[in-house]
Amino acid sequence: MNKQAMYESLNGLLADSIVLYQKLHHFHWRVQGEGFFLLHGKFEELYDHFAETTDAIAERILMIGGEPLGTLAQALEHASISEVAMVPPARDMIILVKEDLETFQGRVGQVLELADQEGDRGTANLLDPVNDELDKTLWMLRAFLAA
Repeated sequence: MNKQAMYESLNGLLADSIVLYQKLHHFHWRVQGEGFFLLHGKFEELYDHFAETTDAIAERILMIGGEPLGTLAQALEHASISEVAMVPPARDMIILVKEDLETFQGRVGQVLELADQEGDRGTANLLDPVNDELDKTLWMLRAFLAA
């Protein structure tokens, strides 16, 4: 197995997960307006999920002999998802989360492809349910935005 490629690939995914977790927390704290109760709860559900995902990815990196990113600065350096300092309107928050989840899912797909090529079933087994959950969450966000 090309362990260096797997470490780098998983650390990129870890970086996105860390940034997404923080962004979801930011939106959870700052959402306002008519959809407050629904969105406040949904953002909490999503950041709780990403806390677990972040932990699982970091542990997988350790299991295969790598070193997970350890600082927020490192996460921002390796992430393909950006921070948001502003407080957008609630609907824009959903649009940003949808776009970020699509980006994250694309990166999950890249890591899954590499894991398959390298015969790394442990990583594939970790990420297959993550990808399935992303499919469902994205379907729900798109349905919400269609209204």
